[in-house]
Amino acid sequence: MVSVSEEMVDGEVKALAPSELSYDAKCALTIPIARPLAGKKLGKKLYKCCKTAVSTKGVKRGTKEVAKAIRKGEKGFVVIAGDVSPIDVISHFPVVCEENKIPYCYIPAKSDLGASLNSNTPVSIVLVTKQDVYKDKYKECVKFIKELPSIY
Repeated sequence: MVSVSEEMVDGEVKALAPSELSYDAKCALTIPIARPLAGKKLGKKLYKCCKTAVSTKGVKRGTKEVAKAIRKGEKGFVVIAGDVSPIDVISHFPVVCEENKIPYCYIPAKSDLGASLNSNTPVSIVLVTKQDVYKDKYKECVKFIKELPSIY
């Protein structure tokens, strides 16, 4: 049987890199707690906002940096990768975000999140803070994240 991350080519099973998988295949590989999961359209908006925010230093990346920023009271929205293993690394962030009234959502792949930040390394979580340079993209992303169906 061929798994989601493999493809049958000329009778041989070929492993696919995460960037080569389709959006639906990436969604199938997410962890069970990855809810609310951003759709394809919202995911693209989030990636574009992250890419713009990186150039103005409006991004905190990684679990340590994001936790520290939230603890210090920084506001923004949080994007969490849905394929993080082990789950314990990011499982507490939805609760922390809800306590601090910070909108959050999951996206299917940490490699895509890292790529949107101009990084070769996958990134598991990002906090995007509001700045004047990209305030329209920021507001649009927050609006769509708040419209996502909540699991509670």
